[in-house]
Amino acid sequence: MTNGARASVICLVDRRDMMAARLAGTRWSRWRAAPIAADASARRYARLMSDDGEAVIMMDAPPSAGESTHSFAKMTQFLRLRDLAAPEILLHDSALGLMVIEDLGQTDFARHLSDHPQDAAVLYEAATACLIHLDGQSAPAELSRLDPATAGKMVDITAEWYCDGINGNVLSRAITQHMKAIAPDADTIALRDFHAENLIWRSDKSGLHKVGLLDYQDAFIAPAGYDLASLLHDVRRDVDPDLVQHLVTHFAKATNRDPEQFAAQFALLSAQRNLRILGVFARLILRDDKMKYAAFVPRVWAHIQTALAHPELAELARTVYGTLPPPDQSHLKDAL
Repeated sequence: MTNGARASVICLVDRRDMMAARLAGTRWSRWRAAPIAADASARRYARLMSDDGEAVIMMDAPPSAGESTHSFAKMTQFLRLRDLAAPEILLHDSALGLMVIEDLGQTDFARHLSDHPQDAAVLYEAATACLIHLDGQSAPAELSRLDPATAGKMVDITAEWYCDGINGNVLSRAITQHMKAIAPDADTIALRDFHAENLIWRSDKSGLHKVGLLDYQDAFIAPAGYDLASLLHDVRRDVDPDLVQHLVTHFAKATNRDPEQFAAQFALLSAQRNLRILGVFARLILRDDKMKYAAFVPRVWAHIQTALAHPELAELARTVYGTLPPPDQSHLKDAL
């Protein structure tokens, strides 16, 4: 074991001891803990379960790894005040980076649809209804904004990690210019990781509460359609193109936007988001040796191709295809 690995193990043990000490004296102190699959961040989650079937979720967000619980707490309050199903916070120790939150359920959209693919329209319409409900809501003042310059800068990671020898400024400038022309206004709250594995399907609830919300601590203000692109051009699962088109049109009409203009904006936001994800996954694979992300790269590339097929993005398509090779010719080719 290397010194770095040994230090990581010691740190993990220390955190477990600290969290156990913090939970001592609470009703959850002796509940069984079952780890929940981690995401790409340093946050970790566990389901705490009692002998009689009660359950809560424990969030471990170590400040030493740059994690914070402040944004999650702030956004939870925001969403719950707007009658959306964000989990109740039962315990919060911001200094330790520990939360105990309500367990919204164990069946996320991805798991439900794996067993019941015929329910896709029902679930995706319910999720879209949440986004329509959020549209036009006044967001917390401290949230950052996805303005055109920021959108361009966010794809710098793709130029750095996806392949060698490209001029990243070309890609960044192209995204910025197209955002200025097609999606200049950051005016809608975006939960940012709004996709099937972060949405809990609660069939026993009604209305907006059928959709449990998770992983929204990185929320920002973006042009309308950012979360819809995250939902419908999901890097982990396919959504029927006819359903995608239906929901894009439905969202536009329900929020009083021109369907044709919004379709172009949706395509651009999908292209920007998936170009960034391509770079993030490349870094996770090449730097962090997280090879599981290689399985998602072909779908990310396919989403980019789908988005760039929109007529309004023809110039951006020329720039992307002239700058980035397909995955099997990229810096990731040996990992695929």
